[in-house]
Amino acid sequence: MPVIKYLGSKRLLVERIVTLCQTLHPNAGTVLDLFSGTSRVGHALKMAGFGVYANDHNSYAHTLAMCYIQAHAPRLRDDAQRIIDELNTLPGCAGPFTKTYSIDSRYFHPDNARRIEAMRNRIAALDLEPELHAVVLTSLLEASDRVDSTTGVQMAYLKSWAPRALKPIALRLPNMLPHPEGRPCRAFNLDALDAAHGLSADIAYLDPPYNQHSYLGNYHVWETLVRWDHPETYGIACKRIDCKERKSEFNSKVKIEHAMRRVIDAIDAKTLIVSFNDEGYLSREQIESMLEPLGTVAVIDHDHPRYVGCKIGIHNQQGQKVGRVGRVRNTEHFFIAGQGAEMFIETQQAAAIAG
Repeated sequence: MPVIKYLGSKRLLVERIVTLCQTLHPNAGTVLDLFSGTSRVGHALKMAGFGVYANDHNSYAHTLAMCYIQAHAPRLRDDAQRIIDELNTLPGCAGPFTKTYSIDSRYFHPDNARRIEAMRNRIAALDLEPELHAVVLTSLLEASDRVDSTTGVQMAYLKSWAPRALKPIALRLPNMLPHPEGRPCRAFNLDALDAAHGLSADIAYLDPPYNQHSYLGNYHVWETLVRWDHPETYGIACKRIDCKERKSEFNSKVKIEHAMRRVIDAIDAKTLIVSFNDEGYLSREQIESMLEPLGTVAVIDHDHPRYVGCKIGIHNQQGQKVGRVGRVRNTEHFFIAGQGAEMFIETQQAAAIAG
């Protein structure tokens, strides 16, 4: 499965999400993952036999989805392994990436930054077809994640090198999957509203950004590694300049309700599942109100630990620890609406009676 460290990752909830989709659609079917992120959920659904449409507007997330959702493992595995083996032999080569993310900032030890740069330049020179390009690039992205020196997000880097940052970078073949028999698996790089208007599925799964934390701002290094555009940067964190411009309405307390309503209204699916955190800008009551026009609404609450960075503590932009996180657990709300909601309630009631 995808292994990148990620704020909002559903690592601890994936099994429950897959079970929920299987309950709602026992014979499998198609799932639209509108905010796919690391593609961890889509990957698990694909493994369970569902067809998956994965969408995300960030380039690094689209690359992950191309690898884990759209790529067909039997066709690409051997070529990807050959290229990965070659990349692992390359010596380092310093350039703009090394300067920005190892000299001007300290995301990577210089030895690893130079090798990341050499590998990425080689990938660009190979001019691979899109799916193979995504698989190899995902291998580099995940390997870079294993040797970074951050608190789990790229808002800051550590003052002293993290132990993992001193290890030499090594690429591995991503855990790709074959396509389920007769099921489509595609990756899209669209705005959520455009994807909602253009794609249809049996189940639509929505896990949108829910507060002020921008995924682009938190993972700007991965965006640059994928785009390889060497953008102008700003601040101690060396963020891409477009972090100031590419804003999501879902990160705005004022705009999120309108954005969420428009996406829900545009969805073409028999059943809608919305995952939303109790740290989010929208309340449980607000989301239930948005879903009521679809019919019956069921809600499941799941308590789980917060993202991995909260265990590390609060750091300033110099990477110095300046505080502790007061809250280490969250409640994730799963809202089910549409045709599947009544069936889910009946299944739960039957299980309760049987128990």
